[in-house]
Amino acid sequence: GRATEMGRPVLFIPGINEIDEIETLAGLSILGRVARVTARYDTPLLVPVRYPMVLAAGQEVVEQAYIEEGRPDAYNKDIVRYVAGEQFAFTATVNGMMVRQRPATNIYMGAFYAESLLLAETGNAAGSIQIAGTAQPAQLPFFIVACDYTLMGEELYAASAYLSREPLLLGGLKGQDWMKVLIIIAIVIGIALSTFGFGEWYMTLFRNV
Repeated sequence: GRATEMGRPVLFIPGINEIDEIETLAGLSILGRVARVTARYDTPLLVPVRYPMVLAAGQEVVEQAYIEEGRPDAYNKDIVRYVAGEQFAFTATVNGMMVRQRPATNIYMGAFYAESLLLAETGNAAGSIQIAGTAQPAQLPFFIVACDYTLMGEELYAASAYLSREPLLLGGLKGQDWMKVLIIIAIVIGIALSTFGFGEWYMTLFRNV
């Protein structure tokens, strides 16, 4: 909404890993939803990528999003663009895009490494609203301090499943949530039994399993 009002683009980076990484797939899934919104409101979208396979997949995802919104004529294959294959060459190129085009919103969804703070700090200096999501624990502190909103760890995968509305992904997500509930209940029961001195048989049960 902010990008549309200001007439400035949305910058989306689906991580810097190859297409066979689950974080990249999650980022591309979220890109599909973002592209649908930008197509609906005729907002410019920039998607720099690091690998040719991610380029092809990203172009397919964005094109499909524009078709679903009834705006196939507004799709441009240069929305998703290959910029550089080396990590810091990619970072420098994207930072230059931020400084020159001053996107209203930067979205980082996928695997990020040493370049995370460089990207987030440049976007912050450019005055962009920033949303980040990664499953790389070492990079989360940098995104948390430099971005407005951060999806931490498996929240990235949950957002991907929720936004894509794929039944298989949603089913897996619900299954994981129910397993967490059952594990928490089992832990609470074990603590209660151990507190009152009846926990030995319970712990033996889980050791046998």
